[in-house]
Amino acid sequence: MSLPDPTRDGAEPRTHLETFENPNPDTDYTVRISIPEFTCLCPKTGQPDFATLEIEYVPDTRCVELKSLKIYVWAYRNLGAFHEAVTNQIRDDLAELLDPRFLRLTAEFNVRGGIYTSVVAEHRKSGWESELPVDLP
Repeated sequence: MSLPDPTRDGAEPRTHLETFENPNPDTDYTVRISIPEFTCLCPKTGQPDFATLEIEYVPDTRCVELKSLKIYVWAYRNLGAFHEAVTNQIRDDLAELLDPRFLRLTAEFNVRGGIYTSVVAEHRKSGWESELPVDLP
């Protein structure tokens, strides 16, 4: 999976995401990953934007390898991207790579000019339905 430079068409890949086989492919379970140090650049001002990325996914046959994910996320550090665009790009890259049953990416951007931005992007595999949550006392 290649990371394009959203500021240029036809950009060269910057990094690659890797996977490993899901050790429990017959079970629906959720993987939650928190990335508190995501950084990209504002495409208007060039100033850094900071965010916490929360990735939640129900794997099918593959899981994301965390070191490659860390390097992939670092590659955005010097790229200009709007919050909405970068969140959807990461979601698309992970969905294409993993083909998960379900994936949700929540990007909580730090305050900029008195405004906080949260972007939530989801992917659902065709035909997959979540089981109802269990409410415990």
